[in-house]
Amino acid sequence: MRVPVHYRWGFAALVFLPSAASAQPPAAQPPAARLPAGAPALELPVRCRIGAECFVQNYVDTDPGPGMRDFACGRLTYDGHKGTDFRLPDLEAMRRGVAVVAAAPGTVARVRDGVEDVSIRQSGGSPGGREAGNAVVVDHGNGWETQYSHLKRGSVVVKPGDRVEAGTPLGEIGLSGNTEFPHVDFGLRHDGRTLDPYTGKEAGAGEAPVCAAAQGAAPVPSGTLWSAEARRTLAYQPSALLGAGLAPEAPKEEIARNGGYGGKPLPAGAPTLGVWAELMGGRQGDRVMLEVTGPDGRRLLRSEGTVPRPLAVLFLGTEVKKPAPGPWAPGPYRVTVTLRHGNETVLREERRVELR
Repeated sequence: MRVPVHYRWGFAALVFLPSAASAQPPAAQPPAARLPAGAPALELPVRCRIGAECFVQNYVDTDPGPGMRDFACGRLTYDGHKGTDFRLPDLEAMRRGVAVVAAAPGTVARVRDGVEDVSIRQSGGSPGGREAGNAVVVDHGNGWETQYSHLKRGSVVVKPGDRVEAGTPLGEIGLSGNTEFPHVDFGLRHDGRTLDPYTGKEAGAGEAPVCAAAQGAAPVPSGTLWSAEARRTLAYQPSALLGAGLAPEAPKEEIARNGGYGGKPLPAGAPTLGVWAELMGGRQGDRVMLEVTGPDGRRLLRSEGTVPRPLAVLFLGTEVKKPAPGPWAPGPYRVTVTLRHGNETVLREERRVELR
């Protein structure tokens, strides 16, 4: 059986707040390079486990032309992207609340709050000048600034002039501004120039330093501005499983992205059992496979598909045929998602859902 594949490029715009005060097992790490004079050592700007509770969806675009390339020569970016997107798997995670924190000591320079959390697929886009949504800018001195965009409406807890330390809460990950998935767009500037925190180089600077690692996990480069602690969790991962599970119906993309399936126990009397998965970072020609195993260990589904072109995010959904009349057998069902690039298995993860 082939898996129906629904695909979409994720979109998120980082537009800097104006300067007016009224503006609205880890990979081995290379040795750290000397930071530019006065540069802050950046800690993680989010309170979530990278690769499990949140994911790096997009990096700074290093390509100087109309193309796109992240620091590892992969495609986890889009043309002209100037920040690093730390995303949540679904809207339910956003509603629960995930803190965005200062990446380094400094003083709050500018804030904006009050922009609604709504995907541009519904809103059509934010008014001019508010593409970054709710945001906070922190001044670290010596010309260094960080910006935290697309925060949840009503979550900003700082004001201009507040002194913050690394780890001080600023707000929560949201869906405000020009975006279609919940995340914080983390931006770094020095003397007004946008820099990539992974390389310390200006956005669109050209050739990236670890191009040989583009097909798999890559360590953070030695020129990074991330601290030693942050580097341990930020090794480049070209693909990740955002979510997977079962549904009491033919799976619907928007319900899954709203957290509507969420791994909760399902009724054994459900007339239909759907299976779904959402992945990021699929490359053209990658093979993706969904498998469902029942409580007795018998495989109920094995479904495959091919990624048609390079994708930021792809959603897969199909249905499991009931093996016998009557209700489904109660107990734990296993959903296994496998992503293969050529002969290499780049991702294989399992989710369990209880039927009662």
